[in-house]
Amino acid sequence: MSRLNTLNFTIPTPVQAAAIPPALEGRDVLATAQTGTGKTLGYLIPAVELLQKVEADRSAQVLVLLPTRELAMQVEAAFRSIRPSTKMQAALVGGMNEGPQLDAIRRGARIIVATPGRLEDYLKRRLVKLSGIRVLVLDEVDRMLDMGFQPAIARIAEQIPTTCQTLCYSATLEGAIMKVAGKYLKNPARIEIGSVLKPSENIELRSFEVEQDKKLELLEHLLEAEEGSFMVFVRTKHGADRIAQRLTRAGVPSARIHGDRTQSQRNAALRSFSEGRERVLVATDVAARGIDVKHVAHVVNFDLPKEPEDFVHRVGRTGRASAKGIASSFATPGDRKLLNKIEKTLSVQMKRFRVRAVA
Repeated sequence: MSRLNTLNFTIPTPVQAAAIPPALEGRDVLATAQTGTGKTLGYLIPAVELLQKVEADRSAQVLVLLPTRELAMQVEAAFRSIRPSTKMQAALVGGMNEGPQLDAIRRGARIIVATPGRLEDYLKRRLVKLSGIRVLVLDEVDRMLDMGFQPAIARIAEQIPTTCQTLCYSATLEGAIMKVAGKYLKNPARIEIGSVLKPSENIELRSFEVEQDKKLELLEHLLEAEEGSFMVFVRTKHGADRIAQRLTRAGVPSARIHGDRTQSQRNAALRSFSEGRERVLVATDVAARGIDVKHVAHVVNFDLPKEPEDFVHRVGRTGRASAKGIASSFATPGDRKLLNKIEKTLSVQMKRFRVRAVA
């Protein structure tokens, strides 16, 4: 509690208040909640409590599986902030150089935070043992399934004791996710905080009808008119490069994240954006989920997402916790049907603007 108080974590969020007690009792947990609600501490606090009780055992006892290296880095940083001492180490497994990852495991890391692909590779090469795992966390399980990790998760789970406690977190509970929950969870405490398919009420939703060739001018206009940092979502890698380069040339420092960027480039872009050295982060949907950058003032859907669920994850980068945020969606006249579908599915009404020309 003193460590949490030092970090100004004094009042638990609703998902933390609901998930921590059953997890501390050793129960499995199946939780859905909107992004930015504090899910990470909802499972890390019980994990650290367990690790303190079994301090004499120096093997890895907690395994956190999640979809991306970026999210793994955030979880590992959150763990370091609440651990009782620097002796309680974590191993970050996924992307980048495997040497330091394996060194951390060999030195007796108590918690492994991993992406499924890299961890399965280590298991095949017999570089990691999971026989001591007491708690398995499946975080952003819907995204892991979207990315095709279900077979890897199944093979990893075979290496873990069947008595293991499982904590499962997902933004949605569609068919495939319920199958996974049924397979790995035993009589779980079921937690649902708010509607998972609805943007936070802290976010002001706007839409702008604009011709394709006027979108960049509109974005530049919003950057002049509004304060704070912007996350700009586009459909293509080429589009992300083009927009970031155009904005930088115009005097607005901009970073970019997409699938063709190396892991170190993506890490550097996130770091420079979160530290305020670049005001704009242009991203494809690779960054829409799980990236927790504090104080994003404005999200722009430069290209509309194809699915309403993706809209929720994109705009969820702003308005996190109790902060206010703005989300602007650029829609060409040909996008009207898609815009209507998003509004209808999510039961939201955006403030509509029509752009004739941008000064």
